[in-house]
Amino acid sequence: MELTASVKKADVGIALYLLAAVTFFVIPIPNFVLDIMIAFNISVALIILMNVLFVQEVLDMSFFPTLLLFTTIFRISLNVSSTRLILSTGDPGNVVSTFGTFVGGNNLIIGAIIFIVLIIIQFMVINKGSERVAEVSARFTLDAMPGKQMAIDADLNTGAIDDAEAKRRRDKIQEESAFFGAMDGATKYVKGDATAGLIITVINLAGGTAMGMINDSLPFAEAIQQFGILTIGDGLVSQIPSLLISLSTGILVTKGSKAADFSGILIKQLFGIPKVLYIVGAAMIFLGITTPLNWVLFLGFGAAFLVTGYSMSKSIGEEEIEQEVAAEETEAEEIRKPENVVSLLQVDPIELEFGYGIIPLADVNQGGDLLDRVVMIRRQIALELGTVVPIIRLRDNIQLNPNQYIIKIKGIQVTEGEILFDHYMAMNPGYVEEEITGIPTFEPSFHLPAIWITESQRERAESLGYTVVDPPSIIATHLTEVIRSHIAELLTRQDVQNLIDNLKETNPVIVEELIPKLLGLGDVQKVLQNLLSEGVSIRDLLSIFEILADHATTTHDTDVLTEYVRQGLKRAISSRYFTPNEVTQVITVDPKVEQDIMASIKQTEQGAYLTLDPERIQAIIASLEEEIKKLEDMGRTPIVVTSPIVRMYFKTLTQDYVKDLIVVSYNEIDSNVELSSVGMVTG
Repeated sequence: MELTASVKKADVGIALYLLAAVTFFVIPIPNFVLDIMIAFNISVALIILMNVLFVQEVLDMSFFPTLLLFTTIFRISLNVSSTRLILSTGDPGNVVSTFGTFVGGNNLIIGAIIFIVLIIIQFMVINKGSERVAEVSARFTLDAMPGKQMAIDADLNTGAIDDAEAKRRRDKIQEESAFFGAMDGATKYVKGDATAGLIITVINLAGGTAMGMINDSLPFAEAIQQFGILTIGDGLVSQIPSLLISLSTGILVTKGSKAADFSGILIKQLFGIPKVLYIVGAAMIFLGITTPLNWVLFLGFGAAFLVTGYSMSKSIGEEEIEQEVAAEETEAEEIRKPENVVSLLQVDPIELEFGYGIIPLADVNQGGDLLDRVVMIRRQIALELGTVVPIIRLRDNIQLNPNQYIIKIKGIQVTEGEILFDHYMAMNPGYVEEEITGIPTFEPSFHLPAIWITESQRERAESLGYTVVDPPSIIATHLTEVIRSHIAELLTRQDVQNLIDNLKETNPVIVEELIPKLLGLGDVQKVLQNLLSEGVSIRDLLSIFEILADHATTTHDTDVLTEYVRQGLKRAISSRYFTPNEVTQVITVDPKVEQDIMASIKQTEQGAYLTLDPERIQAIIASLEEEIKKLEDMGRTPIVVTSPIVRMYFKTLTQDYVKDLIVVSYNEIDSNVELSSVGMVTG
């Protein structure tokens, strides 16, 4: 409540400030009120200057452009009020009169010169420089945005920062671009303010002189002297705060560091090198001795610089010793303190480790784009399978061969590969007869025969029909395939909860009906893992939940529920493996084999398992491998079609013998798909 009250008071204060400015334009105010407002205006200008001088970060003054507009309007409204009083009564109050008589020396010429000098300083020096710096800062800030965004994405992918820190940095980049863009326009307020002040002063002088001669019957010389001093006082009263605001603008846009102790760094940079102070001190003493200049003054400054240089030299030496001691103490403390073993327990879901020869591919400064490819891998799999890939850690490992890389899943190495940094991998798609010379090798993702070729051979290899890939693409493809094959085990309960929370924002009813009333989070996770393990996308989570809600009332067996979901997603499964209105050659399963499989199923509380005789299993696998070879010789992808009730058990039976075998049931095939059996699995 107190915070709300203070916010409301602040709102009222800002509103009154702007209303006062508007009011002063149209309503005459007494000279004592004008004195109060002018004193308040000078105070605000000084507060802004001090804030800008000592603020740690430019974004701490993010509302500075708006502040410039507010103060400019308020200052001009006071200028209008003082002009009205000068012309109507000849008495604009104590502050204006004092500035005209005391600051201006009670002399029209002196006051006019001081006023003109202030205008020149503000308009020609500070305003013009600030305007140019603000324009360049805005342009460079906007040009640097894509690079900064890529750097944040790279840090996020390598695990240097988390999602919250990445969001904070992106927000900061947006705020900086908006701030410097606004500052580019806001400097025009300051420039216009100086011009308006000069015009108003000329009008005051001419109008005041005319009023004095007409209304008060004063001679021209006396009228211009009396009203000229008041006009100069009015100009000084408005231009001094305006000069302070202009100076604040210049300081803010010229701060070299975005976050710095301004005064401390400024003094250190100016007086931080003892050698410079020695040279300057000696030069000042030389001028004091060898020239008619005031020797006391120059020798005094020279001695002061020499003493300061000696003091700085001593101070720097002490700082270096203190830093060395502090570093030694820190190192000793690190050795003495108990090891923080908790940090060692963290296991990264996916790691890509590589030898030092592959570092240039991951180093953005050396033109490497491996980090960008990792970002695209996560995006590609999210679109393809509907799940978020965990952060992929990229690390160099000096224990590996220079050109070797390994991929780990949950801390365990699952595969490895080797590349030649300055070569390309060429693969024969099967129809190219002419061979090219190179280093024989195997493509790491699918273990296909390939050869390494040089840059000079690349164009010829492509013209012959070879598929030519560069080293980053080889690593990225290998990493993608490894992630695809392990994505099911990478899907954690927390990931499932995040997917559910995302769905709940748009479809809360289905989520509340299914979880936890019908199924627990672990059951849903198991179904999604079953789908991902066979490459079925879970992106259409709404349809999956609808199907689960329909069948979870009759069974809680996650394998059976998975089959129901697959049948409900038959359009997606058919489009993945079959081409509509085109005959697809497949392998079928002998009904006798299907009956034997069903007869061997034993149901337990932990799930179902097969009790087939090992010899019978070997016979089935041998028959399956024979049929698969027929399709592979024809250049076709092997697909086995079974009855719905047998599909998951046949897949379980064969998955340890035939890797990545596609097994679908008749209920998962769309009606517009035509099938042709080229063989049958017997046993």
